[in-house]
This record gives sequence, C-alpha cells and structure tokens, in this order.
Amino acid sequence: MSKTKTKTKTKIKTSDCCTKAFSCCAPDAAAVFLAGTFNDWNVEASPLEKDFDGNWHVDLELPPGRHEFKFVVDGQWYCESNCVPNEYGTMNQVVDVK
Repeated sequence: MSKTKTKTKTKIKTSDCCTKAFSCCAPDAAAVFLAGTFNDWNVEASPLEKDFDGNWHVDLELPPGRHEFKFVVDGQWYCESNCVPNEYGTMNQVVDVK
C-alpha cells in the first residue's frame, strides 16, 4: 500500500483582507520597494510609486494579523518609525491588521 502526501494551500478570502497604505519620503530615490512578512521579504515584490513631492506610495491587501516590514530605498533597507527589534539585531516596522 502506497502513501501519498497531499499539499494544501490556505487561501485567504479577499473579504478577510484589509487595504493598508504605505508611504515613504525619499525624494532623491530612483526606486523604493516594500518587503515584509506578507511577501516573504521579497525586495522586488511590492514596488512603490513616486508622487511629485518625492513621496512614495503603495496600497496592499493584507490578511488580519501582525506584519513586519521595511522599505528598500535604492537597495538599502530602512526602518523609519514604529520599529521593533527583530531576531537579527536590527529593527522592523510593524502594522497590525484587524
């Protein structure tokens, strides 16, 4: 008798998600991204768009819970405010989604 393993993925209902706005002031930057627990810290998964004042913005649908993140400005990681220590001795920003 053979045993088979079944992989299952947990899908998050869109109705369970909440739109969160993220912004970063970096007027001289060429590119800004958002990396965090919600995108496996992928530095290219969530690009921000620049406005005329040099502020960068993105709206993301996030599931309920606590999410840690950082901005990646021209390849450099930044934690601006509302930061908490992480397991690597640096800081992450936090957003709580209810």
